[in-house]
Amino acid sequence: MKIAIYQTYAELSAKVAEQVIQLMSAYEKPLLCPASGDTPAGLYKVLAEKYQEKQVEVADWSFVGLDEWVGLNGTDEGSCRYAIDKDLFRPLDVSENNIYFFDGRSTDLPGECSAAEQFISNRNGIDVAILGVGMNGHIAMNEPGCAIDGRTQVITLHPVTKQVGQKYFSQPQVLDKGITLGLGTLLESRHIILMVSGQHKAAIVREMLEAPATNEVPASLLLQHPSVTVFLDAAAAASLSNK
Repeated sequence: MKIAIYQTYAELSAKVAEQVIQLMSAYEKPLLCPASGDTPAGLYKVLAEKYQEKQVEVADWSFVGLDEWVGLNGTDEGSCRYAIDKDLFRPLDVSENNIYFFDGRSTDLPGECSAAEQFISNRNGIDVAILGVGMNGHIAMNEPGCAIDGRTQVITLHPVTKQVGQKYFSQPQVLDKGITLGLGTLLESRHIILMVSGQHKAAIVREMLEAPATNEVPASLLLQHPSVTVFLDAAAAASLSNK
């Protein structure tokens, strides 16, 4: 495990973008798993700028979605796909042929899970997974108590996730279940990037990094991965006992 701390969110985003490009360039047709949310938005902005400036070529990149709210898809403002479309896929001119993303409105959610696993398998695995850490330590929608070897599945959301998730919607939204890549699936990625920013994440960052690993803090279970880097801004690192 490597830990990198940067003073500002802007510097954090730029450094993670450099790392993503470097890692992806090592593979002929790489597969990226990008998280949605506020934290990686700055990273995606940097990637989009580099793409527009022709500093990075993404035509051969493929993308697999990390998670989605059950009952929503890319047509719904506030959905994970809606955010990724806005922040990443459209700015990078990504072809739909190079994307697999959960349809949370599907009447066959187990089929959505199987399709995601098959998409990953067909592309020889995830090369780089960009992940955030939830307020309760969740990874994607793998909630406290999840199995370390869990595969892609539909899960019942933790109360904290339901509450925090409301920030993505202009009106109150019923959030009960999610569909997500499992920890077992994510641990098979060649490289994992954990990106965390903000003072509000400082307590969970300290628990993740300094307490014993446990499935009650799912993010802590990823730290055993042979190629995982934890990228923090100074605010998120503020409670660490040894910086």
